[in-house]
Formats: sequence, C-alpha cells, structure tokens
Amino acid sequence: MASTPITPDTLGETSKKVMQHYQQQLVTRRIYTGIAIVVFLALLFASLDFANSANSGKFFERLPYFFDFMKTFLPNSPMEVVRAMFDLPSPYADGSLKYDYVSERVYIGDGFYIPHFFYQLIITLNIALVSTLIGTAFAFALCFFASTNLVGAGAVRFAVRRMLEVMRAFPEIVIAGLLTAILSLGPIAAIVAITIHTVGALGKLFFEVVENADMKPDEGLRASGANWLERVRFAIVPQVLPNFVSYALLRAEINVRASTIIGAVGGGGIGEVFRLAIGNDHAAKTYAIIIMLLVTIIAVDQFSGWLRRRLIGHQSFEFGRGAA
Repeated sequence: MASTPITPDTLGETSKKVMQHYQQQLVTRRIYTGIAIVVFLALLFASLDFANSANSGKFFERLPYFFDFMKTFLPNSPMEVVRAMFDLPSPYADGSLKYDYVSERVYIGDGFYIPHFFYQLIITLNIALVSTLIGTAFAFALCFFASTNLVGAGAVRFAVRRMLEVMRAFPEIVIAGLLTAILSLGPIAAIVAITIHTVGALGKLFFEVVENADMKPDEGLRASGANWLERVRFAIVPQVLPNFVSYALLRAEINVRASTIIGAVGGGGIGEVFRLAIGNDHAAKTYAIIIMLLVTIIAVDQFSGWLRRRLIGHQSFEFGRGAA
C-alpha cells in the first residue's frame, strides 16, 4: 500500500504550526550561514591584503617563488645526507664546517662514538621526557584541588585554577626566552619552560576528567567515614587514571616537538644544531636533521600508541565490538 505524501493540507493545525516554525528556522539558519561565509571571506581577504602591505607589497609578487629555496638548497649528492647523519668523512671536505662531519663526533670510548646529531637528539628527547614526568606529577597533585566536585567552589579551587591558567598562558618558547636571561642558555631553561606549560595544560585536562567522574563511590566512602585523601585515592583515581595516562602520553609527543623548537632559541638539543645548519647554508646537515626529526616523531607516536594500549587495554581501541 502506497504511503500518502505529507503536505500542509494533510496536517492538523498544531502540526502546521510546527512545520512553519521549522521552515522559518531553516531559512534563518541559511541566512546566518550566508552572512558568516561573507564575513569570513571579507576577513580573509583583508588579512591577506594586510600581510601584503606589511611585506612591502611583495607578498603576492613573491608567492610564485615560494619553493625556490628548496630547489637551490640541495646537497652535492644524496650520500652527503647519510655522511652528515653518521659523522662520516666527506669527499667534498675543503676545511670548512660545511663538510666537516668527523670533528663533531661524541666519543664515549676508544674508537666508539655517537654521531653528533644523534647525541643532540638524545638531549632533546631527554628534555621532553624529564619535562613530561615532572609536569605530569605536579598536574596530578593539583588537579584534585581544582575540581568543583571535590573541593567545592571556594578559594582553593579559584587559586589553583588561576595558577594553572597563568602557567599555560604563554607558549613554551616565550617562557624559555625569559628563562634564558636567568638560567643562561642550555637544556635547564628548556626543561623548566616546558614543565611549566605542561603543568598548566595537563592540570586543566586532568581536573575536567575528575569533574566528570562518577561520585557514587565517593559518597559510599564518605558515608563509611573515609577522609578526603582516602576518597580521592580509592574512589576517584581508579576512574580517572586511564584518561590521565592517555593525556600524559599525548603531552609527551607534544613536548618532543616543543623541545625541538625551544632548542632553536638556545635551549640546546637538535633544534639548536638545526638552526645553525640552516643558517650557515649547510644543506646536507639540514636534511639529515629533518629526516631524523620525522623518524623520531613517528617513532614516538607509535610507541605512545602501543604503550597506551598496554596500559589501558586493547578493548578500549576496538570500534563496534559488542558484548559476547
């Protein structure tokens, strides 16, 4: 039996009003969407025009030459990238630093050395790891005092939240720039800068997870006479710990990138040698560092995913699997 099409004539008075209201809302939404698109395009073109003016009117004129640098910035041969990566002698050695890879070796024994770039990469990874561990520990300790469901909306929560906001208000590179004037150049300033930002960022993520926790176990422990620390330890932490681990591993990946960037402003590690290589027109060294960074980021991402699965459980990552 064929179904009767729905038309305004087949509807009652109430249904007609509902349909008319829906159609009015649909027209209004389309108008607002069109206005938003027009405003977005106007702001986009205004921004591009401002960029062109700030660039002495050369922004659009120089755009076709965007990739010229990559065309000219090439090593003498692909093997030069490998030699630069592993500190091997170069046949193009002319006494300059551009082809001098051997002198940068880091010897740790008789005849055994670590290539210079690998050593600097280890420093960068060490900065990220130490910053993540310290930052996660402080964020874990502070997040419970920033949660409304554990301390209420009093002065403690207000003070902790404002402190976390200040700690994540500035990017790591800005904090590192300020700290280099106090702690001088080197990894220590980078560790402190990344740790500060990590505490602020993870602290916010952590206390939001805590506020979404089921409070029934907490109510049961409170009724049995447990104190605040016992309620947090046995009622809240078991619920939120998997999310804490996931966020901490994600932050570790972010900190690897951040420590690389901070190295370019004096924080040490692979970022510093990358800035020197590209600034001195050392093409082979630059491409060797880029390849190492790409491989490292991929490796860190894969290791983080594997560790997350081991700690949280494979079932949390299986989509669409129903109960047996």
